[in-house]
Amino acid sequence: MATFITNIKFTQQGIKDIAHSTKRAAIFKAEAKKLGAKVKEIYWTLGDHDGLLILEAPDDETATAAILHLGTRGNVHTTTYRAYTAAEMEKIVANVHGEG
Repeated sequence: MATFITNIKFTQQGIKDIAHSTKRAAIFKAEAKKLGAKVKEIYWTLGDHDGLLILEAPDDETATAAILHLGTRGNVHTTTYRAYTAAEMEKIVANVHGEG
């Protein structure tokens, strides 16, 4: 499974209904699972972003569908990154030098 890290920023709607933020997160976990993705962690944060989501999915398309689904609720804006473990990065780097 590929790992994706998503920065979350509340919209005006999302911050207005902050009392239900953890309930919305639980609902999203279930919805992501139905789409074939797994929410590993959700963190609420201080700073430039209001949260961080760590998601696993079998491919980019599944991750994209899950994150787009989250966005359709109107409570958050997202920025998503594909993340690599050290083992995955070793394989990538090996290909750079023709070793793979």
